[in-house]
Amino acid sequence: MDRTVKLLVNKSKQGSNEAFEQLVKLYQNKVYALCYQLTNSRSDAQDLAQETFIKAYRSLSGFRNEADFGTWMHRIAVNLWINIKRRKKPEVSLDATITTDNGEMSIDVASNDETPDEKLERKEFNTLVKLALNDLSEEHRTVLILREMYGYNYEEIAQIMDCSLGTVKSRINRARQSLKEKILRQAQARDLKLPYVNRH
Repeated sequence: MDRTVKLLVNKSKQGSNEAFEQLVKLYQNKVYALCYQLTNSRSDAQDLAQETFIKAYRSLSGFRNEADFGTWMHRIAVNLWINIKRRKKPEVSLDATITTDNGEMSIDVASNDETPDEKLERKEFNTLVKLALNDLSEEHRTVLILREMYGYNYEEIAQIMDCSLGTVKSRINRARQSLKEKILRQAQARDLKLPYVNRH
């Protein structure tokens, strides 16, 4: 953990509101970005980010200094979102590349050389992905966002989601398979060609 962050965390633990305000300034963009990806709504993301910092402030005594503060903040945001998600179903977008058994499926395949038909096809495909992603369970959707968009490794995701490494691997595999099946089903129903890249 960065020396400055460690110092600010220690001061915050001792009751310094100024130090915690500095931590908020340092991490607000990263926390908001994750919250936006989870909720797909600016207002919901702002609410979730605010709740995340409030929860972090109240939980500072339990933060271990050897842990990464940003990862700890992401863990709080994810756990709060999962609890909210159990009460309601917000939409989530995912503009990334998903690894499947057939290679990598490009989610956002925009190109300057696209024809009008290709643009329409890409728009339809992105809609399919969004619908399929929103149809996943909160656990499956969250592991995909953390892995594919934020690049967390399995160990980090296990820490954020407070579960075992085996559970993370299993959820990611099932989430990828489920997402692929849902997209394929919807694509076939709409007679839409899927933009697969890097087939093995």
